[in-house]
Amino acid sequence: MDKYPIKMKFRRLICYIVLIILVFICLFPFFILLINSTRSHPDIQKGFSFLPGKTFGINLKNVLNNDNLPVVKGMFNSLFIAGSTALLCTYFSALTAYAIHAYNFKLKKVAYVFILAIMMVPVQVSTLGFVDLMGKVGLMDSYIPLIIPAIAAPIVFFFIKQYMDSTLPLEIIEAARIDGSGEFKTFNRIVIPIMKPAIAVQLIFTFVTSWNNYFLPSLIIRSNNKKTLPILIAQLRSADFLKFDMGQVYMLIFLAIFPVILIYLFLSKYIVQGVAVGSVKG
Repeated sequence: MDKYPIKMKFRRLICYIVLIILVFICLFPFFILLINSTRSHPDIQKGFSFLPGKTFGINLKNVLNNDNLPVVKGMFNSLFIAGSTALLCTYFSALTAYAIHAYNFKLKKVAYVFILAIMMVPVQVSTLGFVDLMGKVGLMDSYIPLIIPAIAAPIVFFFIKQYMDSTLPLEIIEAARIDGSGEFKTFNRIVIPIMKPAIAVQLIFTFVTSWNNYFLPSLIIRSNNKKTLPILIAQLRSADFLKFDMGQVYMLIFLAIFPVILIYLFLSKYIVQGVAVGSVKG
């Protein structure tokens, strides 16, 4: 009788140890980033230190006053692109998932399979043609190619569709129709509140993906005052040896990742709730 509790306690201890190790692995890079953002370039070259430096303010001042790097403008640019992409992508993906979930039509299964098939196509495959098309229609050096095409996100659609299958009974939609509610009114006032955890999760993930996107913006954006933070970070890292400052690089990375950390801290409960429920199809 006493062996079973001992085995359970031992297994629980092993689980806690593994979780602690995983947490350490995940958080240690952020710790290194924070420490190095407070150190000068010569100190960083000496090697890693667990103690923070004394040049946090200097690094911040140097980054913000860098004439070649419009950091504040870059943060607003990234915020505008990521915020617009997250809102539009999540809303229209949820609307598409609602159409597949709530309506019956002849090509329903074909449309669903086609959307899922697009998930297997890498972005790099169509990038050359996409950039060439944007040049022909005069949309180079514009935010439109970074926002509008991102609305079509099969992964976001698939996640929300799976969540709908497990949490959104068709009886609720039919009852709303019987009461005279229009389709958009039903979606906006009934479906979206029910789908709040899944929508919040995809808002976060889409925002972070767009915020960290470097590949496509680097091909589209040309003007210095329109560049996003990932482009500015790459531009700072590619500076010549005499102008290269690791303290500024770590400080700029810290500024770029700080909004993402805040989003995760404030909305982490939605991530846990949405992943836990949405990953299990009822």
